[in-house]
Amino acid sequence: MTLGWPARLVAGPVGLRPLTRGDATRWAELRRDNTGWLEPWESSRPPESAGRTADYRELTRDMIRQGREGRSLPFVVTYDKSMVGQLTVTGITWGSARWALMGYWIDQAHAGRGIITTAVAMACDHCFGTMGLHRVEIAIRPENTASLRVVEKLGFARIGLAPRYLHINGMWRDHELFALTSEDVPDGVLSRLRSRGSATA
Repeated sequence: MTLGWPARLVAGPVGLRPLTRGDATRWAELRRDNTGWLEPWESSRPPESAGRTADYRELTRDMIRQGREGRSLPFVVTYDKSMVGQLTVTGITWGSARWALMGYWIDQAHAGRGIITTAVAMACDHCFGTMGLHRVEIAIRPENTASLRVVEKLGFARIGLAPRYLHINGMWRDHELFALTSEDVPDGVLSRLRSRGSATA
């Protein structure tokens, strides 16, 4: 067990809980049903990378280990207790930086309902409050309008463009970088989201 992990977070029907090996079947169903929806935004293996793509069990084993080591927070996003997506906090850095990166995806059938926005707000509050991080960053492709709306609603500031940042869907793609610091949200991200009437809770 490390600081802030494992954790279960709830805001009304939206929840975040640790990813487990038992999620394999539901995870596979969601990924299969959402291939076309997620493929334009998902990381891919560059041609210069050696080896094969890891399967769910290998991915889960690695993420669970990183969670135990305090390097990652691998969350399942739930709605009415059913898995509808995933949110992962990675690259957790301490020392004088105290920051991390956040990424997420959601089932297309549940998109546009504020679920991911609420989940990101809860995760940010957990990072700032429980863990004591100072900064959270999110990288988004400029064409991903749905994800851009999430960071806009949550008050993330655009800090720049990272050319050829990640290998996505077969090519190196530019990403917009957004950041939120603990000073930006003294009363909490979820609290501010609710005050604006944008939370699914």
